[in-house]
Amino acid sequence: MDSLLFLSARRLVAHRPLPTVPAQLYPILFQAAFLDGRPLVLQDLVAQWPFPVLSFQQIVGRRELLRDHPSKLCIQSVILAVVEQLRQDLEEAGRDSSRCRLRMLDMTGLGDDAAGRAPEGMSVWSCTVALAKACVEVSKHRRELQKRRSRSHRGRSAATAAPRFVDIHADLFVNGTSYGILWDALQAGNAGPLRLKCREFQAEELCLAGIVSLLESLDSSGVRRVDLRFNNLGLGGLSLVLPHLSRFLDLQSLRLPYSNVDVRQPTPESVLGIQCLARELGKLQSLRELNLGSSRLSGNLRHILCKLEAPLESLELAFCSLLPADFDFLSQSFHAPALKRLDLSGHDFSQTLLHPLQHLLEEASASLLHLDLMECRLRDSHLDALLASLRHCSHLRSLGLFGNSFSTVGLKDLLRKTVVLPDLCLVVYPIPVDCYKPGLDPGWILEEQLDSECLGAVSAELSRMLESFGRADIIWTSNPYGHGALDYFSL
Repeated sequence: MDSLLFLSARRLVAHRPLPTVPAQLYPILFQAAFLDGRPLVLQDLVAQWPFPVLSFQQIVGRRELLRDHPSKLCIQSVILAVVEQLRQDLEEAGRDSSRCRLRMLDMTGLGDDAAGRAPEGMSVWSCTVALAKACVEVSKHRRELQKRRSRSHRGRSAATAAPRFVDIHADLFVNGTSYGILWDALQAGNAGPLRLKCREFQAEELCLAGIVSLLESLDSSGVRRVDLRFNNLGLGGLSLVLPHLSRFLDLQSLRLPYSNVDVRQPTPESVLGIQCLARELGKLQSLRELNLGSSRLSGNLRHILCKLEAPLESLELAFCSLLPADFDFLSQSFHAPALKRLDLSGHDFSQTLLHPLQHLLEEASASLLHLDLMECRLRDSHLDALLASLRHCSHLRSLGLFGNSFSTVGLKDLLRKTVVLPDLCLVVYPIPVDCYKPGLDPGWILEEQLDSECLGAVSAELSRMLESFGRADIIWTSNPYGHGALDYFSL
């Protein structure tokens, strides 16, 4: 329920111009204007912002509010307002006529969530481009003013006041289309009035030189995540990129999925590449999350993680072609009892890997919160062994089993034996094999071959079972995309 103060703020921002109000009301007015989609009012508020910091997440609130409201015009209006204030400061150098006291604009946390984001929402890519263009524009305006003043004061020294700087903290997402403008912005920001400070950096489909150039241009302070995916770097490319990460002392998360790494057949080059990879990972003292998804690592996990001096809390190894020896290493390592999130999707646990998986889960049981075992060829016959280990994971919050081959009977057994886990709140279960038309290979089933009436009946029955156990709070769903991606920093 909205507070009386918030309701009053909504009434106030419905009219423009705003009356003069005390400084302490600016945050609640900003929140009301943002959530009600009033970009012009937001520009007015930024123009007279009475505090050094403006943080979207602190003022607007939960990420869901940022995601579900038509925010694109509002975010753009705030950026434009900051640009306009800096332009005025540059043009009125030496005067202190501006009432705006803003020194840091924090736009972190405005991430995409394709499931549920409003159509008028602003993606991280679009926000990155908008911020980059703003930095370039302010820098260009400053250079033009300096040239004009230099010409007008030719032969005598021109008094110039120190410009006001505004740091924009943001999560940046770049690909080949936006590389040029972001690179220009980072170069301009080194000396310009508007400076980009990156918290989370994601690059897709960039060449090796482009990735290195951007990493070198980022301010080293405050970078907590680097996410490089679909860049086709290979082991050799990673060996050249990773040395540029050691200067990010706050780096906690490194995500390298789909990097085209395949070391299943050892060669002298791959041995050297793995040694380099391990050495550079060992230099990342704050690293707590590592994603090597879709890398073919068979038998090499020990060699890749051997230099880490602190345990990982989140490890994603989906579709990594791991061998029993990799599981044995992980079970015996200091990572196992620290793991909060583990993704082993895409491995065949129907044969020799099931016992190593059990051992690993038992070693991680005291800390494990999120477990993904999607598309792992698990069947009803494997449930007893799996459940024997899962029951020890007393703090488990979410379990992903989509894409396995359980029957309705198997799912009911899974529900009965996991409902005792007190913290469990989400289970993504596979569509039961008896909900497909007979004679089909479950691995190649199309949506039109699904008996939706049967699936609806199963879903209703599972809901009734949850209610009968007093656990209607647990979400059981066959939709692997409907609840947002788990993030290490929200664990």
